[in-house]
Amino acid sequence: MMRRLTVLLTAVLALLTVSCNNKSDETDPTQTAAPVRVSVQDFSVAIDDFGTRAVDIAGYEGVKALTLAFYDTAGNPAYSHTQLRGDATTYTDFGQFSLSLPLGTYTMVVLGHGLSSGEPAITLTSPTEATFGDYPVRETFSATQTVTIASYEAVALSAKLTRMISKLQVISSDPRDESVQKVLMTFSAGGKSFNPTTGLATSDAGFSNTVAITSAAGKTSTSNSYLFLSTDEQKMDVTIQMLDAQDNPLYTKHISDVPFQRNRVTKLTGSLYTNESLSASFQIDSAWLPAYESSF
Repeated sequence: MMRRLTVLLTAVLALLTVSCNNKSDETDPTQTAAPVRVSVQDFSVAIDDFGTRAVDIAGYEGVKALTLAFYDTAGNPAYSHTQLRGDATTYTDFGQFSLSLPLGTYTMVVLGHGLSSGEPAITLTSPTEATFGDYPVRETFSATQTVTIASYEAVALSAKLTRMISKLQVISSDPRDESVQKVLMTFSAGGKSFNPTTGLATSDAGFSNTVAITSAAGKTSTSNSYLFLSTDEQKMDVTIQMLDAQDNPLYTKHISDVPFQRNRVTKLTGSLYTNESLSASFQIDSAWLPAYESSF
């Protein structure tokens, strides 16, 4: 059954209400900033044929880090903070931000993404540039919008975060060779950096990602990689190498014109632990959005 997975996060921006007794503060030269409260609240996961369920952000383990930033009209950062789910010192309530901003117009950027142990949060440098750097791309959600702070009165805004990445899932149809410890996936296009405003990759040069194999010897294996695309739909070549503990390649597969799409999983299933011909042994399908299937 084809499945579509849509993940929506809602970021609600609310300036704390200024009491009637303090309305004269609008002309008080000692008041230079308005209090701001940003909440990343619930988001829903919808899967075709399985109904829809609402999940609070605090309960969605796929988002390990949340970054909120405001940039002024000159592109200068006015505020930036990252909450790490695993580090309680970075937040009071995960998904809740409190800050102050001077009056003016800003671009608000909100990023939510996965994170593995020992990895830093994504580096956000502007509303048009964010990167995972030397670390693997993780599941990433993003939203940007223009925010105008015109007075110290209360304001409420909303922003919907959407998934910006594509996912490759490599599944073996044969049992794992015990000498294989890792899988190296090389993409001929796409990138590890993206534009939070458009959701598209800022580089289309491709990259490689090494993933440890956790399945036991003699069992089939599943390995995942994420990437940003330069267009909403994109085809590229993928090379899969099965490596030993010293990173020596033992088995290599090359698949041409693999289709990818943002918010979609492309699955490659076939024999990985032999060097036999790939012809007719791999299948491609996808999830999150309507599935794409192909044989080659």
